[in-house]
Amino acid sequence: MLATQAGTRPDTAAFPRADQVTTAVAGVLVAGSIVTGLVLNLTGSPVQAATAPLYGNWKPHLGPGTPFAFALAAVVVLHGPRLAMALSWRRLLAASYTTAVGWTLTLAMIDGWRRGLAGRLTEQAEYLTEVRGVTDIPAMLREFTGRILDYQPDSWTTHVSGHPPGALLVFVWLDRIGLGGGGAAALTCVLFGALAAVAVPATLHALGQEAAARTALPFLVLLPGAVWVGASADGLFAGLTSAAVALLALALTTARRAEALLCGLAAGGLLAFGCHLSYGLVLLAPIALATVVVAAASRQSTPTWRATPPRTMPTGQAANSARLAAAAGADPTGARIRAVGPVLVAVMLGGGLVVAAFTAAGFWWLDGYHLVVQRYYQGIASERSYGYWAFANLAALLLAAGPAAAVILRRVLVALPRDRAAYVLLPAAAALSIAAADLSGLSKAEVERIWLPFAVWLPAGAALLPPAARRGWLAAGAATALVVNHVVLTVW
Repeated sequence: MLATQAGTRPDTAAFPRADQVTTAVAGVLVAGSIVTGLVLNLTGSPVQAATAPLYGNWKPHLGPGTPFAFALAAVVVLHGPRLAMALSWRRLLAASYTTAVGWTLTLAMIDGWRRGLAGRLTEQAEYLTEVRGVTDIPAMLREFTGRILDYQPDSWTTHVSGHPPGALLVFVWLDRIGLGGGGAAALTCVLFGALAAVAVPATLHALGQEAAARTALPFLVLLPGAVWVGASADGLFAGLTSAAVALLALALTTARRAEALLCGLAAGGLLAFGCHLSYGLVLLAPIALATVVVAAASRQSTPTWRATPPRTMPTGQAANSARLAAAAGADPTGARIRAVGPVLVAVMLGGGLVVAAFTAAGFWWLDGYHLVVQRYYQGIASERSYGYWAFANLAALLLAAGPAAAVILRRVLVALPRDRAAYVLLPAAAALSIAAADLSGLSKAEVERIWLPFAVWLPAGAALLPPAARRGWLAAGAATALVVNHVVLTVW
């Protein structure tokens, strides 16, 4: 039982007053952002987004994906929570990934194949515009920072200039292996983006919270953010980085030494590569740190390859030594730190290798970051009001993460002083990352896709929702995605 496992008891009421107030505040935030955006756009102080707080155009429409999206949502809402508890873990992950891919594709197909998928990444501002011009990858990396600023003859397009070269490299590599063009690029974003639906629960599972992982799965499968996973590069970023955190959790908890070190190396490499996909992904640090903290605080953090007595010490002598150490008041915290130490070294080594490779190739991350800040204010960001977007961004986040996100965060704040379980700390860490991104002023609009790598961690706290209310919150999230995709013609 989750209540026993977590050490906390969920509210008995399906929709207690505190949740009602939180939902009302969230609703006012979203409605207020929409109305304020409309008023500002009509009165000569445009917020540079026609459908603020989202980025797109008002266009109510139906499409070939409409019946399939409704049918899939109904199946998951009706049967998802039960199957999440009944299926074996591996079968559940396979079914969840497949369903998440289907959900993303059916939502995208509401706009049609060309408008919803194949044409999304071929627009002038997108990555594919620059792919054919990259004939020499080492030369591109050496010259990358010199082309970030706007108003130059060879300035990069908006999305390429706004990201480190890793993002462009992904699509160049796809082209090199014969998967060029908008259709292949869009499907790649969907297939990688859907990894988040299993990577987040896999992280919870590795950290000893299987019940919480199973509870979160349907919410991640029907995440409203799937509207922007299909198809945007940010969906791909979310999938890759969530997989990196899952590898980190596995590295910290597995009983096999080789697996721990290899997973740690891969986690560090993927996290560092993530920072070379998007500058803002350095803000994943709180989520990675929360994973380490939870692992270090649990008994899973002392893998058998660290806890096994040395070969030269007889088992009986080792047991006696352990009892004497315990009687002497040996510090368990120190033991936990020593247990995760080799894994963290592997993580840093993996990350260091990626950073070193980019640096040796001619791209220094900090130079790119400082230049992209200048480029940011060369565009429409300079015309977007910080006062409006600081709040409207949060409304966009709720539309991407689902209405349950607001209630989950309230419950996380309540649980945080007494509960350090993964399903509490991971959403809390994601909220910290989001707050930092919002306050930075470098995320004004379009965060429904930009913040996907953070938003996918909010449903990790779904176990905090009252059991009787979970199906309702799941339905509300699916309805949010369906309404947004049918009313707004999103740019991504």
